[in-house]
Amino acid sequence: MGGELWNDQVAQGYDESSAHMYAPEALDPAVDFLARRTGRGPALELAIGTGRVALPLSERGVRVAGIDMSEPMVRELRKKPGSGGISVSMGNMADTRAPGEFSLVYLVYNAITNLLSQDEQVECFRNAAKHLEPGGRFVIEVGVPGLQRLPPGETARPFHIGGRHLGFDTFDLVNQQMVSHHYRIVDGSADTFRSPHRFVWPSELDLMAKLADMELRERWADWNETPFTADSRSHVSVWQKPPLDQST
Repeated sequence: MGGELWNDQVAQGYDESSAHMYAPEALDPAVDFLARRTGRGPALELAIGTGRVALPLSERGVRVAGIDMSEPMVRELRKKPGSGGISVSMGNMADTRAPGEFSLVYLVYNAITNLLSQDEQVECFRNAAKHLEPGGRFVIEVGVPGLQRLPPGETARPFHIGGRHLGFDTFDLVNQQMVSHHYRIVDGSADTFRSPHRFVWPSELDLMAKLADMELRERWADWNETPFTADSRSHVSVWQKPPLDQST
């Protein structure tokens, strides 16, 4: 996360706008899943943001570090109890190096799509692999492009309609680009926010992992380890860096 998009206004309202992602039924399975795959080493969150996942994972006894490009988002993280134990390296998650070696690197909540080119996404995989110890794991949570639900000839699709919020995505199918549009009613006036993304297919991510010398080990529809099927709208995938002893 970074650049002018994730500015002070967005950062200060981010937790409230993502309140549903803080609900125990949404957050606890993610933290459980990641804690089980961390092993004995530390974990690194790419696009750590305001620490929604990093803080409760740290509370489980996992040493957590982060990379983020947005100073306003990290300032919000620093306001929270427990954040002092989390080191954050500022920069692009595709090429910024955090100190140390990690048993787990992870990206949540569609953050990989904030990298707007295939080259950047490939470099993100390579950067994750550079941070991993032998046998370490790279985990991504990301949506499956919903093009099957896009009527022929249309390029827009609503994803939320509520009393105070309207959201829809617009698609550029040729260039694999998507813009999420958010319209919120704040104090009687409309507030707008647009975020660009590059949507990416599971098989494409697997190829990116191969380019970074990692292999797919798990793919689930969600953090609860629901089986992934053709109808799944998201996936949680785990790739592994080869261990020193290939027989393990």
